[in-house]
This record gives sequence, structure tokens and C-alpha cells, in this order.
Amino acid sequence: MKIVCQNRKAYHDYSIEETIEAGIQLLGTEVKSLRDGKANLKDSYVLIKNAEVFLLNCHISPYSHGNIMNHEPLRTRKLLLHRKEIERLRGKSLQKGYTLIPLKIYFKGSHAKVEIGLAKGKRVYEKRETIKEREAKRTIERAMKTR
Repeated sequence: MKIVCQNRKAYHDYSIEETIEAGIQLLGTEVKSLRDGKANLKDSYVLIKNAEVFLLNCHISPYSHGNIMNHEPLRTRKLLLHRKEIERLRGKSLQKGYTLIPLKIYFKGSHAKVEIGLAKGKRVYEKRETIKEREAKRTIERAMKTR
């Protein structure tokens, strides 16, 4: 499994309740650009419309050796999920405070996949709490290591 890009800010801004793997519908030059590792998930999100799932604001750079038929970097891309998964996600994302965000793009075999997270936004004090917990774990691990 080759990870192309990750949305690290998502783990800081949201608490991830559940993750789902989805396929992504891409053009040929987009696949080549992903294999080069030129993608960015910052500010991207997932939207469910008419029983279809779409990935919006995901930036995949144009392929360097492409011609005039190269793709648009910020185009809307369709995600491939089963109908039951889409309906379950729709029900959960309609609850107050929940949203769908992409966490990472990776290759599984020869197919590009997107990991989607059902997330709930954190408040400022919750972000501070997670930072304090992380630092406390680090200091404990350092103390155990030096013993």
C-alpha cells in the first residue's frame, strides 16, 4: 500500500468516529500525477448528492509530461461506494455536527483509494486537551526509556 498524501490537519481539527475506504474515479493523467505523489487534501471535503458521493477541492497537480488534454487540478471527482454504504453515510452525516472528510489517498494494488472519515469538529479546548495528553505520553515514554 503506497500512501500518496494524508490530511494531517483533519486529525487535529476533527475527532474521527469511523473510516471507510472508497475507490476514486480518475482520468489517466491524474493517476500518473498521483503516482508521482503530487496531491493535496487540504481544505477538501466529501459531499453526498443524488445518491452519489463526490470529492471536492482535492488538488491533484497537472501531469508534468501531459499535453493539452491534461486535467483540471481542482475538478470534482466521483467516489465509488456501494449503495448501502452511501445511504448509511448519508444518515450519519446528516446528524448535527458530523461531516465527511478525506483522510488519505493511497494505492492498493493498481487502484487508487480514498480513506473517508466520519468526523465531528473539535472545539478549541478539546484541541488543547489532546495536545496535553500527547505531551504527557511523550514525557512518560522518555522517563521509561531513560530508566
